[in-house]
Parts: sequence; C-alpha cells; structure tokens
Amino acid sequence: MQYRWPRKKRHYLIIFLLILAILTVLLWHRMVITAYAGEAGVLFRRFSGTEIDTIYKEGVHFISPLDIMTIYETRNQIALHEFDVLSVKGLRIHLAIAIRYRPRYDMLTTLHQQIGPDYLQRIVLPQIESVMRRQLGSYNADQIYTNGKGLLNKAIVLAINEVGRNYVVVDDVIIRSLTLPDNIVKAIEDKLTQQEYMRSYEFRLKTATKEAQRKISEARGINQAQRIIGESLTPEILAFKGIKATQELAKSQNAKIVVIGSGKNGLPLILGDNAFTTTAGSAAQNNNKPMKTLSSSPSYIPASSSQTAYQQFNQAPVQ
Repeated sequence: MQYRWPRKKRHYLIIFLLILAILTVLLWHRMVITAYAGEAGVLFRRFSGTEIDTIYKEGVHFISPLDIMTIYETRNQIALHEFDVLSVKGLRIHLAIAIRYRPRYDMLTTLHQQIGPDYLQRIVLPQIESVMRRQLGSYNADQIYTNGKGLLNKAIVLAINEVGRNYVVVDDVIIRSLTLPDNIVKAIEDKLTQQEYMRSYEFRLKTATKEAQRKISEARGINQAQRIIGESLTPEILAFKGIKATQELAKSQNAKIVVIGSGKNGLPLILGDNAFTTTAGSAAQNNNKPMKTLSSSPSYIPASSSQTAYQQFNQAPVQ
C-alpha cells in the first residue's frame, strides 16, 4: 500500500516539480545576484528595510525573491553635461563640462537609502551646475572667458566640495568648452591683442633703458681705466719700455731707421723706412719745399716723443 500511493499520485508530483522548475527559472535573476569587478550591492529586505550595516562585495549572492539587491558601480565614472551661465551683465555663456565621480564605498548603504541609485541626476549634476552658476554669475564675460584670477578653478573647487557632502566623491570637473557669441569673442581677442602690444612696448622700453645704463657704465669704466693707465706711465716706466722695445725691434729682419736721441732719457726713435718716407714726402708736398737732410749729429728727442714712439710701437705688429 505504501508503494502504490506514489504511483497513483505521481502525476501530481510531476506537476509540482514542473511548477517549481518554472518558478526557479522565472525568479532566478531575483534569487541569484552577481556583483562583478568594481561593483557592490545593497540589499533591501521586504519586511525589514535596507541593511545599513552590510555591503555585499564582488561575487555571487543568494537572496530571497521577495528581497531586492541594488548593484552600484564603485569605480570612477565620467558624465558629460552642458548648461548655460549668465554673466553679471546678462550675457549668456555656454559651458560643456566632464565630471569624474564615484560613490563613497563606506557610505554606499546610506547613499542608497537617502538618495538612490540615480544620484548622478539628483545630486551631482544639479549641485555642480548650481555652484558654478552662482560663482560665475558675478563676473564679466571677458573675465570668465580668460579665467581671470582663476575664477573657474575656484568655482570647480567649491562645486566639488559641495557634492562631497552627499556621499559622492567628485575627483575632477573638466571644462571641455566655453562658448560666447562670436562678436564678443572677437572683441575680447582684440583687447587681449592690444594688451600684449602694450606689454611688448613696455618690455622694449625697459630693454632700451638697461642698454643705455650699460653703455654709461662701460664709458665710465673706460674713462677710469685710461686715467689709471695715464697716471701709471711715469718717465722711468717709459724708459724701461723703450729699451725693451728697442731690443725686440733689433731682432726683427725688416728694414728700419733708428734715430739715436741724446735727451735726458736717451731713448731712441725707431721708424720703419715706409713710415719715414711717407711722412717726409707728405711734408715736402704740403710745404712745397725740398726736404732737409738729416744731420749726422745726434738730435734731442724729448720725453713726449719717446712716449709717442712707444705707443706707435705697441700699435704696429712686430715681424
């Protein structure tokens, strides 16, 4: 009798198993939840509410079909957004931004309970847009366009801090483009061009002033150097230099004329043939007089002539 009952009721057992299989197939996606890499889950129980203390990590999780598990992406995400900002004078400025954001992992259950999975549309975009409109609305269009005093950076920092209060981390807000009317852009560019011209003129003026100061300093240095050299040329030094120059010229193979002086210093006057002939010919032509013959007797050469000869020697190369 015990073995006959299942045989008689086996069609009920088959029907039950079929129903169970169908329910399993239909409810599989509600009972078996997979959190992939970079994801985490928050469980909502039908009779007790959200589990605040538990964050379901990566992997497979089995739950009741009556409960609901919401999967959040915990990696960095990028959202593109565009909106208009009115300047202090009512000029419309179109901004296109890119936002890098992610939910705070340790506050994921609170984020799910208070805001929900669509936190991007509810919190991130509206707050960033509100802060940037409030900050940029007090500046002129040219200040916004040129990012004067870093006002765009300040607005971005304030927007990031504002969003961070709502369990969301915003890593950066990137301004992809800033669009103004064409005539305003042209006027701003002309203004910037003129400013660069003025800076160029100021730089050239400073350069010319510095160059004039350099030349004045150089002239003063040359004047002082010449004064020091002139004071150091004593008769004794000139006599020593004259003797040394005579020794060096005596070793040269070129033709030369040596006029031995009998002055107080006894310094000779040494001239090359070409220099002497040229000087004598010029004197004869200018005076229309025949050139006198040099006396065989020694002539007196003053100290000034000795100094002139020494200077001519230093200027002419010795061969």
